[in-house]
Amino acid sequence: MYTLATLHQLRQRLGLSASDTGDDARLLGALQAASAQIERSSGRRFSPHVATLAHDVNPRHPDELLLADDLLQLDSITNGDGSSIDVVDVITLPEAALDGPISVLRLAGGQAFNWTETPLRAVSVSGIWGWHDRWTRAWFDSGDTVQDNPLNSSSSTITVSDADGADSYGISPRFQIGQLLRLEDEYLRLLAVNTATNVLTVLRGVNGTTAAAHDQNTVIQVYQPPLDLEMLCLRWAMWLYKEPDNRAFATTPAALMVALGGLRRVG
Repeated sequence: MYTLATLHQLRQRLGLSASDTGDDARLLGALQAASAQIERSSGRRFSPHVATLAHDVNPRHPDELLLADDLLQLDSITNGDGSSIDVVDVITLPEAALDGPISVLRLAGGQAFNWTETPLRAVSVSGIWGWHDRWTRAWFDSGDTVQDNPLNSSSSTITVSDADGADSYGISPRFQIGQLLRLEDEYLRLLAVNTATNVLTVLRGVNGTTAAAHDQNTVIQVYQPPLDLEMLCLRWAMWLYKEPDNRAFATTPAALMVALGGLRRVG
């Protein structure tokens, strides 16, 4: 399951009561379809993922590397000859977007990206990829911690203190189906919440991360997508949810496509 908004948010937007859960599977399907269609139409991925991507070197500008995707955090670079490039020697562009994604890497001090046999896919860039307008504030404290002692790497459930309590911003419930969670370096997708037992069912090691053991009291963080994107996903999911009942929804509403316009990847 991959969604850019939560089931609870969509249920609230539709005005459904807490006991009215009969259509939850269909609502989740609409959220998943909306998320996929938004990403496909925009040419972007909006959920952070860890990966190493191969890049072409431009022989005319060997000091610059045009990135194949939006880069949120640069971890390492392997040059075309197999050597490592110190990230301290890399200028990330655009410089104005200090809290947004990086699109170009430029080497300082006369260094150059190189290759041996071909400039195609010669340089490997490792990091966290995706698009967010405020990356340094994308993760927040759920207000809860791991209660398992410890949580092993193969467990598909996590015990918490208060599954439907308020988060660090005072918003409840703190855990909602569809959220992306982070335990240290591991990302997890929240699949189900049992408020009676305070147990979360999760998909481990998602978005390119690796499932790992975590000590009791490890802080659980929650990913906050860009707010305008989250709202667009909810609006899109509502349209898809109602689509079977209204033939006027055969084509994507113009208002949704206009809202999507500012999120499209250029180049």
